Amino acid sequence: MRFTAQERTALFIDGANLYAATRSLGFDIDYRKLLDYFGTQLHLIRAYYYSALLETEEYSPLKPLTDWLAYNKPAKEFTDAQGKRRIKGNMDIELAIDMLELAPRLDHVILFSGDSDFRRLVEAVQRKGVRVSVVSTIKTSPPMIADELRRQADQFLDLADIAPEFSRRAAEPRSRPSRGDADE
Repeated sequence: MRFTAQERTALFIDGANLYAATRSLGFDIDYRKLLDYFGTQLHLIRAYYYSALLETEEYSPLKPLTDWLAYNKPAKEFTDAQGKRRIKGNMDIELAIDMLELAPRLDHVILFSGDSDFRRLVEAVQRKGVRVSVVSTIKTSPPMIADELRRQADQFLDLADIAPEFSRRAAEPRSRPSRGDADE
């Protein structure tokens, strides 16, 4: 990995995409450790996490995380023509606008996503003189990153390779002694 401690850097995390990648790789992220990991290696200006939450949800497991990361956008719930309940919460445009607006004040952007829709965004940010690293994985089947996004990035970081720095494995259930063992 090529990081420079002086680079003004921002993290842009596509929450749904990162969640799918970590599930495929079999681990959870400790976001405090993630921020510490990148914060000690470079000059971290901002970290954004994009995830749509339903306004009607009283509680979501993501709520504390999005509150802590200081960004979340409510999703819109609607009924389609067939009468099925649908949720619209595409955060790609939100992420793109924020990245483009912040780009003039950055040297480096780290995008956590494998979505091919971001290839043009990466190209636009690079034209502004900002270096772009993309974090996703090719170690799943199929790979979680679009080939064109990986090739457009200045640097590709495989999530599987850096995960030990900020992952937490799901705790394995403890086995309890059976009643027969306890009596002996």
